[in-house]
Amino acid sequence: MTMNYGIYVINEIRALADEALALHLMRFFKTGKGQYGEGDEFLGVRVPSIRMIVKEYRKYVSLEDVDALLDSQYHEIRLAGFMLLIEIYNRAKKQKDEAEQREIVDYYLSKIDSGNSWDLVDLPAPKILGDWITRHPKDYPILDQLADMDGKLWHQRIAMVANWMIIRSGEYSHTFRIAEKLLHHRHDLIHKAVGWMLREVGKHGGKAELIQFLDKHATEMPRTMLRYSIEHFSPEERQHYMNMPRN
Repeated sequence: MTMNYGIYVINEIRALADEALALHLMRFFKTGKGQYGEGDEFLGVRVPSIRMIVKEYRKYVSLEDVDALLDSQYHEIRLAGFMLLIEIYNRAKKQKDEAEQREIVDYYLSKIDSGNSWDLVDLPAPKILGDWITRHPKDYPILDQLADMDGKLWHQRIAMVANWMIIRSGEYSHTFRIAEKLLHHRHDLIHKAVGWMLREVGKHGGKAELIQFLDKHATEMPRTMLRYSIEHFSPEERQHYMNMPRN
């Protein structure tokens, strides 16, 4: 009989529940009516504790175990599910099993709605989807498909944040293309994601390309996006872009 490790992970996380911390996390992750995390539920378990539990089970879990975690109503359990999915992906990568890696990428894409918060996007998106696309350039269109899904906040944030790994490979054109698609997005979480990835381009050898992008788009970028993107510029460079007349 196959061992159901997912149940063990869930039980260990639930045993650490802290009601006071849960209330704090609900405020931090903006779960109130009309906020981006509306309705999300928390047990009140800290991330280091979740990482310890994940470490305990990472060698044994399967996609079936992860499925039980990602279907949970509780944020921390879903976080553990995404952490374990990364472990399964890395295991397949170490074994050079391309078919299994692709299966995990497709599974991840099917579970985007379980990652309904920025932390549940920013952890797995680059380490699974971004890593896969970096090594399989023919799949770059996946990012465009996600970015073009109007009204799907988390799909669009994944399209941007997945570039974190791609940027480190020295490829910037896709980051700029997705950034242009999301330039006029209304949500602050997209502004921050785009600015963050543009900043990463500048940090990892692409400052000249970033300057070209900013010279073209700075006057139409949301202020948060622009501030994030120039965070590592000199004070003079930051002042130059922040003082440019707005369109």
